[in-house]
Amino acid sequence: MTQTAAVTWTPDIMSAGVTLVAAGSTHEGAVRRHNEDAWLVSPPVYVVADGMGGHAAGDVASRLVIEAFEELAGRDDVTAPDIERVLESSRTAVSALATSPVTAPGSTVVAAVYVVERGRGYWLLVNIGDSRAYLLTPERLEQVSHDHSLVQEMIDAGEIDEREARVHPDRHVITRAIGAVDDAAADFTLMPARGGTRLLLCSDGLTGELDDERIERVLRGGASAAVTAARLVAAAVEAGGHDNVTAIVIDVIGSDILSHADTLGHGRSDPEVDTVPQARSHA
Repeated sequence: MTQTAAVTWTPDIMSAGVTLVAAGSTHEGAVRRHNEDAWLVSPPVYVVADGMGGHAAGDVASRLVIEAFEELAGRDDVTAPDIERVLESSRTAVSALATSPVTAPGSTVVAAVYVVERGRGYWLLVNIGDSRAYLLTPERLEQVSHDHSLVQEMIDAGEIDEREARVHPDRHVITRAIGAVDDAAADFTLMPARGGTRLLLCSDGLTGELDDERIERVLRGGASAAVTAARLVAAAVEAGGHDNVTAIVIDVIGSDILSHADTLGHGRSDPEVDTVPQARSHA
């Protein structure tokens, strides 16, 4: 297992009034011989990328995604167009790895960038694939990203429920990825970064082994971000560890008490796995 000591950052922009404390942890799991996950904790940018392709350079693909996002580290003026540009750069770099359409490597990505709008702090979230973002508030744990996967489409259509999805034979098939699927639009979400909340970014190696109830218990365990990230990863490995596992935990400390109703935007792009990419046609 590898992990980082907590990185503490106080934004020096427009008196946002918060401090962010973040840490990440990763493990190759109990089955895989190498780790295709990659991650970044470099304020104001936090990213998890899950490579796919095995010996077809899945680990290289995820690393290229992280390297693209590194250009945003240390900035206090990141915008959605900046992230779109970084995503396009990563698409180009990962696509160049392909030797044939059959062996094309790819990567998921879930990223959180701290931004300030009108003097208040917000999370600008982006995701492609089935790596997830969760928000823990005093009231509940909420998945704030939307999986781009075959089983999620089946859930949305009312064909299966969440419990059936966890054991479905196609649960590792994703419908969007960087590099492996040509049409891979990102979802963007802008939501308040409230003091007293905790954000989790993770690869599907975590959510494939632990249900939301177990994840919430660990997140509410009272431990630091670094200890909590390590505990989540260790719990997933102990539960089976069938995949690489990565978790980043970010604590928002401060006086910003925006309500959930103040979310500015949460939208998915046009509809339209160990991750198996599957291209989806657009109607």
